[in-house]
Amino acid sequence: MEIKLRDPKIVMKLSKLGSFHQSKLSFLRSFLKEFSDWNFKRDLFDLDENGYGKAVYSLKKNNKIYSLVCFANKLSDIERSDRVIATKWDAAFALHDGIPTKTDIERLQKNVPKQEVGRLSYKELTLSRANKSIRIFNYIVECLSQGKQPDKKKVFDVGYLYRTTAVYGSGKFGLADRFRIKNRNEICGPFRLEMMLVYLVRQFTFDQVNHIAKQKNPSRAIELDKEICRNLGIGNSTGLGMAPFIVNHPTLLNNWVMSREISLKKIREIKNVKNQDAEIFKDILKKSLKNISFWNTESEFQKKKIVGLYKDLKKLIDFLDKDFDFKKDYPFNDLYLWCEKNLEDECIEYAVSTFMEPYDDIINPLIYKMSADEDKYFTIPTQKNIENLRNIIEKNYSEILKIDFSREENNQNFWFISKNKEEPRLADRYKEQGAELEQPLAIARDIKRLYERIANTKNTLSVGKFLIENNDLRHAVRRVFISDFFPYSEIQDNTIGSKLMPIDMLRLKLSFFGAVKFDPRSDKWLRICMFQGAPLPNELQSYDSGWIYNSIN
Repeated sequence: MEIKLRDPKIVMKLSKLGSFHQSKLSFLRSFLKEFSDWNFKRDLFDLDENGYGKAVYSLKKNNKIYSLVCFANKLSDIERSDRVIATKWDAAFALHDGIPTKTDIERLQKNVPKQEVGRLSYKELTLSRANKSIRIFNYIVECLSQGKQPDKKKVFDVGYLYRTTAVYGSGKFGLADRFRIKNRNEICGPFRLEMMLVYLVRQFTFDQVNHIAKQKNPSRAIELDKEICRNLGIGNSTGLGMAPFIVNHPTLLNNWVMSREISLKKIREIKNVKNQDAEIFKDILKKSLKNISFWNTESEFQKKKIVGLYKDLKKLIDFLDKDFDFKKDYPFNDLYLWCEKNLEDECIEYAVSTFMEPYDDIINPLIYKMSADEDKYFTIPTQKNIENLRNIIEKNYSEILKIDFSREENNQNFWFISKNKEEPRLADRYKEQGAELEQPLAIARDIKRLYERIANTKNTLSVGKFLIENNDLRHAVRRVFISDFFPYSEIQDNTIGSKLMPIDMLRLKLSFFGAVKFDPRSDKWLRICMFQGAPLPNELQSYDSGWIYNSIN
């Protein structure tokens, strides 16, 4: 049976994309798989009694070494902020290419804590900073110093000791440009170095809390239980800086979503499902109920999603237990069609992620198709004519063409770059100044504008000649031709309308990172957790690939 890929006009709606969950395709899970045979080592650990100082951790295989250099700093409560305008953090980190020398560490100590204000070198690959979840951090220190383990529920309600507030790479602030490392096989997948940094930071947080507890009470202190460590991840505060990425990298976005859609297609096409595979899938669904019950948020928007997901997931499990037979032909196809009829998007997309769990043979080849050679499709085919251009627009952007941009609510917002932090921001066009500085992120509006501009243009006119007089729409023309090759490259929604929920854009990207526990703090930023449940570095060579569903024990 041949199953068609899902329609991009449906999949690429923001409400749909904002319902995506982590899967076997997610970068942190594929990172752990790819680095499972690397050797982990703590090379330096020089902290004072209060946990301030420096540390170095490394991953090594053959002649390749990557080192995390950590700097823990004294920070008052009044200085602690997750906002991007912050200038001080509890800890700062850089991922170094190779083994840092004493001179390297001295240089980094002067610059890494400064983050955007400091300068790094081509020897550094990624840069980050993080703040303690101070209540949980201090609580655990106190417990360990008294010779007892912390209460699991208190700890797992938060799920992390530290929150990162940014992870930079790709040449920012002097870091190594992508071209220096893009041909290294071990990091060819998307965001491998960023995932490495966050994973090693997680280990630093455990070592730091153990160290402070020991210094506080040397005779009674114990170390944090390994099971508790596994069930703690790294938090992250993410704002609008992440959103434009998925607009500005259409081929990459396509390859991420396409891999997911091909996975679903291939699994739906399996005629006979092995009993073992069916049991893996059902077991993961049942474990998920417990995980979801630990998903806390103050956001009413997200609470509704969580309640709906839990309710729908129970409905799905009941259906599997009472009314479904995996021995029928093409069971995953029938199950998917049932989900579409009976469940909301949040649970449909959760189910899509869990479908993948038994099928390494399907998923693994797709993992390596999630990068993109963006330069290859950057050049506009200027020899093509207006008829070619119009036909592609009508085929790929029919939903966008329905949007009436003469209405104020469809032009409500504009994207701009913050002068202070050089980060993207969103503002109300009718209440705030600066619309003249608008960034070209209103793709739907610009595609509609392009379509209207070519309405009375001769079909035979070349695109090159059209652009001589219409250079302001060059970016839109480029995207149209890209969409002809990459069906999932374009968000099929209005990114400047009054109904925009920017966190849908954030969540899309974060789901591919492998984040869990989405916790919106507004419609423009949210907190998440990464690596919760993941094996510790010395456990990588043998671990349960479905660890993420075992994250709450």
